[in-house]
Amino acid sequence: MPTYNNLPAASQYFKGKWYRKLIEDLQLAGKAKRTVYGYVRAVRKLADFHQHPPHSIEQSDLRAFLLHQIVDKQAASGTQSVLLSGIKFFYRTTCPRQWDVLDQTRLNYTKSLPEVITQPQVFQIIDASQARRMKTFVWTTYTLGLRIGEAVNLQVGDLDGERMMVHIHRGKGAKDRYVPLPQTTLAALRVFWKTHRNPVFLFPATGRDHQDGSTSTTPMSISTVQSAFKKITRQLNFGKSVSCHTLRHSYATHLLEAGVSLKAIQKYLGHSSLQTTLVYLHLTETAEADARVVINQLFARRQQRPNE
Repeated sequence: MPTYNNLPAASQYFKGKWYRKLIEDLQLAGKAKRTVYGYVRAVRKLADFHQHPPHSIEQSDLRAFLLHQIVDKQAASGTQSVLLSGIKFFYRTTCPRQWDVLDQTRLNYTKSLPEVITQPQVFQIIDASQARRMKTFVWTTYTLGLRIGEAVNLQVGDLDGERMMVHIHRGKGAKDRYVPLPQTTLAALRVFWKTHRNPVFLFPATGRDHQDGSTSTTPMSISTVQSAFKKITRQLNFGKSVSCHTLRHSYATHLLEAGVSLKAIQKYLGHSSLQTTLVYLHLTETAEADARVVINQLFARRQQRPNE
Protein backbone atom coordinates (compact mmCIF):
# COMPACT_ATOMS: atom_id res chain seq x y z
CA MET A 1 0.00 0.00 0.00
CA PRO A 2 1.41 3.45 -0.90
CA THR A 3 2.10 5.95 1.85
CA TYR A 4 0.51 9.39 1.83
CA ASN A 5 2.89 11.89 3.39
CA ASN A 6 2.04 15.46 4.31
CA LEU A 7 -1.67 14.91 3.79
CA PRO A 8 -4.60 15.29 6.20
CA ALA A 9 -4.94 12.14 8.28
CA ALA A 10 -7.85 9.85 7.57
CA SER A 11 -10.73 10.24 10.03
CA GLN A 12 -13.36 7.92 11.47
CA TYR A 13 -15.74 8.82 8.66
CA PHE A 14 -13.27 9.28 5.80
CA LYS A 15 -10.77 6.47 5.51
CA GLY A 16 -9.91 3.32 3.61
CA LYS A 17 -10.92 2.86 -0.01
CA TRP A 18 -12.45 6.29 -0.69
CA TYR A 19 -9.69 8.17 1.11
CA ARG A 20 -7.02 6.38 -0.94
CA LYS A 21 -8.96 6.63 -4.21
CA LEU A 22 -9.44 10.40 -3.90
CA ILE A 23 -5.71 10.90 -3.34
CA GLU A 24 -4.80 8.67 -6.28
CA ASP A 25 -7.37 10.36 -8.57
CA LEU A 26 -5.94 13.77 -7.67
CA GLN A 27 -2.40 12.55 -8.33
CA LEU A 28 -3.43 11.08 -11.69
CA ALA A 29 -5.04 14.43 -12.54
CA GLY A 30 -1.66 16.09 -11.97
CA LYS A 31 -2.79 18.22 -9.05
CA ALA A 32 -0.09 19.97 -7.00
CA LYS A 33 0.66 18.65 -3.50
CA ARG A 34 -0.95 21.64 -1.86
CA THR A 35 -4.11 21.14 -3.95
CA VAL A 36 -4.24 17.46 -3.03
CA TYR A 37 -3.95 18.44 0.64
CA GLY A 38 -6.76 21.02 0.40
CA TYR A 39 -9.16 18.77 -1.55
CA VAL A 40 -8.69 15.78 0.77
CA ARG A 41 -9.24 18.02 3.78
CA ALA A 42 -12.42 19.42 2.20
CA VAL A 43 -13.99 15.98 1.76
CA ARG A 44 -12.92 14.96 5.27
CA LYS A 45 -14.64 18.09 6.64
CA LEU A 46 -17.85 17.14 4.83
CA ALA A 47 -17.74 13.56 6.13
CA ASP A 48 -16.96 14.62 9.71
CA PHE A 49 -19.68 17.28 9.65
CA HIS A 50 -22.40 14.69 8.89
CA GLN A 51 -20.61 11.80 10.62
CA HIS A 52 -21.05 9.62 7.56
CA PRO A 53 -18.61 8.39 4.89
CA PRO A 54 -18.73 10.71 1.85
CA HIS A 55 -19.93 7.97 -0.53
CA SER A 56 -23.09 7.54 1.59
CA ILE A 57 -23.95 11.25 1.84
CA GLU A 58 -27.06 12.51 0.00
CA GLN A 59 -27.40 15.69 -2.06
CA SER A 60 -29.45 17.31 0.71
CA ASP A 61 -26.58 16.63 3.14
CA LEU A 62 -24.09 18.32 0.84
CA ARG A 63 -26.43 21.28 0.43
CA ALA A 64 -26.71 21.66 4.22
CA PHE A 65 -22.93 21.52 4.62
CA LEU A 66 -22.32 24.19 1.97
CA LEU A 67 -24.96 26.47 3.49
CA HIS A 68 -23.36 26.01 6.90
CA GLN A 69 -19.97 27.09 5.54
CA ILE A 70 -21.29 30.04 3.53
CA VAL A 71 -24.08 31.36 5.79
CA ASP A 72 -23.40 30.19 9.34
CA LYS A 73 -19.61 30.19 9.45
CA GLN A 74 -19.20 32.89 6.78
CA ALA A 75 -15.98 31.19 5.74
CA ALA A 76 -13.53 33.29 3.74
CA SER A 77 -14.00 33.12 -0.01
CA GLY A 78 -10.66 31.33 -0.43
CA THR A 79 -11.70 28.66 2.09
CA GLN A 80 -15.07 28.26 0.39
CA SER A 81 -13.37 27.90 -2.98
CA VAL A 82 -11.10 25.06 -1.83
CA LEU A 83 -13.97 23.28 -0.08
CA LEU A 84 -16.25 23.49 -3.11
CA SER A 85 -13.50 22.50 -5.57
CA GLY A 86 -12.46 19.50 -3.48
CA ILE A 87 -16.03 18.29 -3.05
CA LYS A 88 -16.77 18.79 -6.74
CA PHE A 89 -13.72 16.72 -7.67
CA PHE A 90 -14.78 13.90 -5.34
CA TYR A 91 -18.36 13.72 -6.64
CA ARG A 92 -17.44 14.17 -10.29
CA THR A 93 -14.36 11.94 -10.50
CA THR A 94 -13.82 9.72 -7.46
CA CYS A 95 -17.43 8.92 -6.58
CA PRO A 96 -19.54 10.32 -9.46
CA ARG A 97 -22.92 11.84 -8.63
CA GLN A 98 -25.28 13.76 -10.90
CA TRP A 99 -26.18 16.47 -8.40
CA ASP A 100 -27.61 19.86 -9.31
CA VAL A 101 -26.13 21.48 -6.19
CA LEU A 102 -22.62 21.00 -7.63
CA ASP A 103 -23.51 23.21 -10.61
CA GLN A 104 -25.77 25.65 -8.78
CA THR A 105 -23.39 26.70 -6.01
CA ARG A 106 -21.62 29.97 -6.80
CA LEU A 107 -19.22 31.86 -4.58
CA ASN A 108 -19.03 35.61 -4.08
CA TYR A 109 -15.34 36.43 -4.18
CA THR A 110 -14.36 39.44 -2.12
CA LYS A 111 -11.18 41.24 -3.11
CA SER A 112 -9.46 41.80 0.20
CA LEU A 113 -5.90 42.96 0.63
CA PRO A 114 -3.49 40.46 2.20
CA GLU A 115 -2.42 40.92 5.80
CA VAL A 116 1.25 41.80 6.31
CA ILE A 117 3.44 42.20 9.37
CA THR A 118 6.58 44.24 9.93
CA GLN A 119 10.08 42.78 10.09
CA PRO A 120 10.26 43.47 13.87
CA GLN A 121 7.06 41.42 14.21
CA VAL A 122 8.71 38.58 12.29
CA PHE A 123 11.54 38.74 14.86
CA GLN A 124 8.93 38.62 17.64
CA ILE A 125 7.58 35.36 16.20
CA ILE A 126 11.10 33.93 16.03
CA ASP A 127 11.89 35.01 19.58
CA ALA A 128 8.62 33.50 20.85
CA SER A 129 9.36 30.15 19.19
CA GLN A 130 10.62 27.56 21.65
CA ALA A 131 12.24 25.14 19.19
CA ARG A 132 15.23 25.93 16.98
CA ARG A 133 13.43 24.13 14.16
CA MET A 134 10.52 26.58 14.29
CA LYS A 135 12.82 29.60 14.56
CA THR A 136 14.69 28.48 11.45
CA PHE A 137 11.51 27.57 9.59
CA VAL A 138 9.93 31.01 10.16
CA TRP A 139 13.06 32.86 9.05
CA THR A 140 13.52 30.64 5.99
CA THR A 141 9.89 30.91 4.91
CA TYR A 142 9.93 34.69 5.31
CA THR A 143 13.30 35.45 3.67
CA LEU A 144 12.61 33.20 0.67
CA GLY A 145 8.94 34.19 0.25
CA LEU A 146 7.80 30.57 0.28
CA ARG A 147 4.44 28.88 0.50
CA ILE A 148 4.23 26.54 3.48
CA GLY A 149 4.31 23.44 1.27
CA GLU A 150 7.42 24.70 -0.50
CA ALA A 151 9.15 25.40 2.80
CA VAL A 152 8.54 22.02 4.45
CA ASN A 153 9.68 20.24 1.30
CA LEU A 154 12.98 22.12 0.95
CA GLN A 155 15.88 19.75 0.34
CA VAL A 156 19.61 20.04 0.93
CA GLY A 157 20.27 19.91 -2.79
CA ASP A 158 18.00 22.88 -3.45
CA LEU A 159 20.54 25.29 -1.93
CA ASP A 160 23.30 26.68 -4.15
CA GLY A 161 25.78 28.31 -1.77
CA GLU A 162 28.05 29.46 -4.60
CA ARG A 163 25.41 31.29 -6.60
CA MET A 164 23.42 32.14 -3.43
CA MET A 165 20.19 30.90 -4.96
CA VAL A 166 17.53 28.38 -3.95
CA HIS A 167 15.87 26.10 -6.49
CA ILE A 168 12.16 25.81 -5.75
CA HIS A 169 10.85 22.88 -7.76
CA ARG A 170 8.09 21.45 -5.64
CA GLY A 171 5.94 24.57 -5.81
CA LYS A 172 2.35 25.35 -6.77
CA GLY A 173 1.47 24.08 -10.22
CA ALA A 174 4.81 22.22 -10.39
CA LYS A 175 6.49 25.40 -11.70
CA ASP A 176 10.23 25.71 -11.06
CA ARG A 177 11.80 28.98 -9.97
CA TYR A 178 14.98 30.33 -8.42
CA VAL A 179 14.93 32.60 -5.37
CA PRO A 180 17.85 34.66 -3.99
CA LEU A 181 19.36 33.10 -0.86
CA PRO A 182 20.32 35.69 1.79
CA GLN A 183 23.54 35.04 3.72
CA THR A 184 21.69 35.00 7.05
CA THR A 185 19.30 32.32 5.79
CA LEU A 186 22.11 30.11 4.52
CA ALA A 187 23.92 30.48 7.86
CA ALA A 188 20.76 29.65 9.84
CA LEU A 189 20.03 26.58 7.72
CA ARG A 190 23.60 25.32 8.08
CA VAL A 191 23.45 25.64 11.86
CA PHE A 192 20.06 23.93 12.00
CA TRP A 193 21.06 21.12 9.60
CA LYS A 194 23.88 20.13 11.96
CA THR A 195 21.24 19.30 14.59
CA HIS A 196 19.80 16.47 12.46
CA ARG A 197 22.13 15.91 9.42
CA ASN A 198 19.38 14.42 7.29
CA PRO A 199 20.88 13.73 3.83
CA VAL A 200 17.75 14.90 1.98
CA PHE A 201 15.43 17.20 3.91
CA LEU A 202 16.25 20.53 5.53
CA PHE A 203 13.18 20.16 7.75
CA PRO A 204 12.73 16.40 8.27
CA ALA A 205 10.01 14.79 10.34
CA THR A 206 11.52 13.89 13.71
CA GLY A 207 9.07 11.31 15.04
CA ARG A 208 7.32 11.25 18.39
CA ASP A 209 10.56 11.14 20.35
CA HIS A 210 12.13 13.84 18.16
CA GLN A 211 15.14 11.58 17.56
CA ASP A 212 14.47 10.40 14.00
CA GLY A 213 15.54 13.50 12.06
CA SER A 214 18.72 12.04 10.64
CA THR A 215 17.00 8.95 9.18
CA SER A 216 13.59 10.39 8.33
CA THR A 217 12.39 9.80 4.78
CA THR A 218 9.67 12.47 4.97
CA PRO A 219 9.58 16.20 5.72
CA MET A 220 7.81 17.55 8.81
CA SER A 221 4.07 17.82 8.39
CA ILE A 222 2.30 20.99 7.33
CA SER A 223 -0.26 20.58 10.11
CA THR A 224 2.51 20.50 12.75
CA VAL A 225 3.90 23.80 11.48
CA GLN A 226 0.48 25.43 11.24
CA SER A 227 -0.42 24.37 14.77
CA ALA A 228 2.84 25.72 16.24
CA PHE A 229 2.58 28.98 14.26
CA LYS A 230 -1.01 29.54 15.35
CA LYS A 231 -0.09 29.01 19.01
CA ILE A 232 2.79 31.50 18.80
CA THR A 233 0.85 34.25 17.00
CA ARG A 234 -2.10 33.86 19.35
CA GLN A 235 0.19 34.59 22.27
CA LEU A 236 1.69 37.62 20.52
CA ASN A 237 -1.74 38.93 19.47
CA PHE A 238 -0.83 41.31 16.63
CA GLY A 239 -4.46 42.35 16.33
CA LYS A 240 -4.85 40.75 12.91
CA SER A 241 -5.14 37.31 11.37
CA VAL A 242 -1.59 35.99 10.90
CA SER A 243 -0.70 32.66 9.28
CA CYS A 244 2.40 31.13 7.71
CA HIS A 245 1.24 32.62 4.39
CA THR A 246 1.41 36.09 5.98
CA LEU A 247 5.21 35.68 5.94
CA ARG A 248 5.09 35.36 2.13
CA HIS A 249 2.91 38.47 1.78
CA SER A 250 5.25 40.33 4.12
CA TYR A 251 8.30 39.25 2.09
CA ALA A 252 6.78 40.66 -1.09
CA THR A 253 5.71 43.91 0.59
CA HIS A 254 9.08 44.45 2.27
CA LEU A 255 10.94 43.86 -1.02
CA LEU A 256 8.67 46.37 -2.73
CA GLU A 257 9.25 48.91 0.03
CA ALA A 258 13.00 48.37 -0.31
CA GLY A 259 12.83 49.17 -4.01
CA VAL A 260 12.81 45.74 -5.71
CA SER A 261 10.87 45.82 -8.98
CA LEU A 262 7.46 44.20 -9.32
CA LYS A 263 8.80 42.06 -12.17
CA ALA A 264 11.53 40.65 -9.93
CA ILE A 265 9.05 40.00 -7.11
CA GLN A 266 6.72 38.24 -9.54
CA LYS A 267 9.59 35.92 -10.50
CA TYR A 268 10.60 35.23 -6.90
CA LEU A 269 7.02 34.49 -5.82
CA GLY A 270 6.42 32.25 -8.83
CA HIS A 271 3.35 34.16 -10.02
CA SER A 272 2.30 33.28 -13.57
CA SER A 273 0.80 36.72 -14.09
CA LEU A 274 2.06 40.13 -13.03
CA GLN A 275 -1.57 40.94 -12.28
CA THR A 276 -1.37 38.68 -9.20
CA THR A 277 1.70 40.54 -7.92
CA LEU A 278 0.13 43.96 -8.48
CA VAL A 279 -1.92 43.57 -5.28
CA TYR A 280 1.20 44.58 -3.32
CA LEU A 281 1.13 48.00 -4.96
CA HIS A 282 -1.91 48.71 -2.80
CA LEU A 283 0.20 48.12 0.30
CA THR A 284 3.29 50.17 -0.46
CA GLU A 285 5.15 52.36 -2.93
CA THR A 286 7.96 50.98 -5.08
CA ALA A 287 11.06 51.98 -7.02
CA GLU A 288 13.67 50.18 -9.09
CA ALA A 289 16.69 48.71 -7.31
CA ASP A 290 19.30 45.98 -7.50
CA ALA A 291 17.29 43.10 -6.05
CA ARG A 292 20.22 40.91 -4.98
CA VAL A 293 21.93 43.71 -3.02
CA VAL A 294 18.69 44.88 -1.42
CA ILE A 295 17.71 41.36 -0.30
CA ASN A 296 21.03 40.76 1.43
CA GLN A 297 20.84 44.16 3.15
CA LEU A 298 17.19 43.72 4.11
CA PHE A 299 17.71 40.37 5.78
CA ALA A 300 21.04 41.20 7.45
CA ARG A 301 19.75 43.80 9.88
CA ARG A 302 19.71 41.52 12.88
CA GLN A 303 23.17 40.82 14.26
CA GLN A 304 22.64 37.43 15.84
CA ARG A 305 21.63 34.40 13.80
CA PRO A 306 17.82 34.21 13.54
CA ASN A 307 17.60 30.67 14.90
CA GLU A 308 19.59 31.27 18.07
